[in-house]
Amino acid sequence: MTKTIGAFFSLYLATLILLLSSGLFNTYLGLRLTALSVSEVWVGAMIASYYLGLMLGARVGHRLIIGVGHIRAYAACAALVTVTVLALILVQDLWFWLGLRFVAGVAMVSLFIAIESWLNEQTENASRGTVFGFYMIASCLGTVLGQLSLGLFPKLDTEPLVFVAICSVLSLIPVTLTRRLHPALQVPAPLALRYYVARVPLSMTVLFLAGMLTGAFYGLAPVYGLQHGMDSSQVGVFLAVSVSAGLVCQWPLGWLADHMSRVRLIRSGALLLLCLGVPLWGWFDFSYPVLVAFSGVLGIVQFTLYPMGAAFANDNVDPERRVGLSALLYMVYGLGACLGPLAAGGLMRVWGPDIYFVFVSACAALLVVFIRERKVKGTHRSKDAPTQFVPMADTLQNSSVMAVLDPRVDPQHDISHDPVVDDPLAASDEEPASSDGEPGQIRESASQRADAPASVSQQTQIPASAHSRLRRLSPEPGQP
Repeated sequence: MTKTIGAFFSLYLATLILLLSSGLFNTYLGLRLTALSVSEVWVGAMIASYYLGLMLGARVGHRLIIGVGHIRAYAACAALVTVTVLALILVQDLWFWLGLRFVAGVAMVSLFIAIESWLNEQTENASRGTVFGFYMIASCLGTVLGQLSLGLFPKLDTEPLVFVAICSVLSLIPVTLTRRLHPALQVPAPLALRYYVARVPLSMTVLFLAGMLTGAFYGLAPVYGLQHGMDSSQVGVFLAVSVSAGLVCQWPLGWLADHMSRVRLIRSGALLLLCLGVPLWGWFDFSYPVLVAFSGVLGIVQFTLYPMGAAFANDNVDPERRVGLSALLYMVYGLGACLGPLAAGGLMRVWGPDIYFVFVSACAALLVVFIRERKVKGTHRSKDAPTQFVPMADTLQNSSVMAVLDPRVDPQHDISHDPVVDDPLAASDEEPASSDGEPGQIRESASQRADAPASVSQQTQIPASAHSRLRRLSPEPGQP
């Protein structure tokens, strides 16, 4: 354990600093705009623009790293993030801010691709789980500290922006001074999208709605808190408790997920989320401690939906295709994170801050309606299901490369980009779950895989650091 921390300490430290600055800035922006009486629609658009940059910027980041290497790409993107933050002080135009947030999202995901591909390429399968665990701790700790650091700035002026800019520059130090060799990077490849859509439709529903909830949380929960009389420090605690509870409870819930039906557990959590949201619709005036308690319990459900959905998806995809699955889940989650703040912001603009928890309850209700055990098949699970539950950091703050640090994934034997035949069972009526274990979704047989020359009508590009079957490029200039 000590050896692992020491080997990647510089990358872990850079991750913590980056998430601290990102967590602080996203919350500060919502509070600042609300204090200036800016519409909630604009607040949601700002966070949606940032997450859109995170989702679409992966290819840009890979091209940059391929061209100039990890450290130079990291330095350039850290400088760009700093510029986008400081420019907010000089220019007070919301449309300009919207563009800056998109650029910041592209730059941030490039920073995380540099770190995560570095970790992935220099991690053996035997130690992948340990490396992933410490990376998740650094990510979540940085996010929580970012929320708590709001207490250092009781006035919503430009001081937090300066602090965020300082953190962006500080993250350069551990990366640029590391003595580790630079990894090679691999070329992006097309992904057989239809295969995954047919295999894990319910998991994609879970992740899309989880993305909507999490995106709306970071964008609009600060607005809700401020409009209910909290100051900036209290808002930071309100958010930090939710994130912390979600992180800590991933381990006990993960144990449950490995010993009972994951579909049932997801649906039960969604039902709990629905019920907990109802008292916050504006019926009652709760004190600050009670709101914080609600935030913690809601966070337990909200921030475990992604790892629950990912675990269920891994149960229903063959091990050699899980790299592509990780990328697709990230894309679906990111799409939800873009739409969630826009929808919640528009509703809050019309009906006030309490509608935020109506939105939360509505998303939970959709999960209760669509995620049912009888809707999944029970005869086509992966050969190693149920796979081990793996705690996940907040993937909205990171790139999809992080998912490949999942110890269930073996990039060296992955065939995510090989053609597959459309599974005829995918279009059939859904049948009841089998009685011999947890229900699955669809799994093609070994004979189908062996005979599969078919074409794919829909393809997408995903980050390449996970694709060990693809050709490797030369190391960064100047490296042996």
